[in-house]
Amino acid sequence: MGGEGAIAAARRGEQAVTEPALSRRQELELIGLVRDHYPDDFGLDDELWSRHSLTDVINRRFQVSLDPTDVAGYLLAWGIGPREPTDRACRLCVAEVTDWMDREYPAIVRTAREHQAELYWVGRTRLQGASPSADVLSAVSTRGRTRFMLTAPSVDRSLPREFLLRLSGRDGRTVHAVVDGSWTRVEWPRRIPARIVLHPLPSCGRTA
Repeated sequence: MGGEGAIAAARRGEQAVTEPALSRRQELELIGLVRDHYPDDFGLDDELWSRHSLTDVINRRFQVSLDPTDVAGYLLAWGIGPREPTDRACRLCVAEVTDWMDREYPAIVRTAREHQAELYWVGRTRLQGASPSADVLSAVSTRGRTRFMLTAPSVDRSLPREFLLRLSGRDGRTVHAVVDGSWTRVEWPRRIPARIVLHPLPSCGRTA
């Protein structure tokens, strides 16, 4: 989605855009509505936001009839979606990440399969144009599944333990997650269940 109602239109001006279903005011209201809230706060059976649960909230709140495909455009505009591994690294780490993908990543994929676990790529970006601004924490699986949350920027920049627990789900699914340089190792939660396995993407400590 782009145009007047897309927060990211200015920074994604090279992409083709269409008229959005939500106005800019409605989009800002939506961001404020879900910021620091989870889907189950709205009575939805989803522990982290997805395009489906966000669609439910949009349609109820604004009395429209969007489908998840429409809402996927908003997620892309917000910086949520698949990214190349090298795009998750600062320019100083691109070569190291490329080497890591060749040497270590295949073993991570095999281990996740052996554990019958979903493999996610976890990262963070700043949503520009919203007031107050928001940090977007996202987990994109190798199967294309996207889970995310919006939080108000905080002095505490650590990777939220609650985010990882909700990614695993109430049924305690085993998950593997490649964590990009948005967080250093010391910013990872210290105590997480063994079913949540974190893998650091090579990083010099700078964010992409």
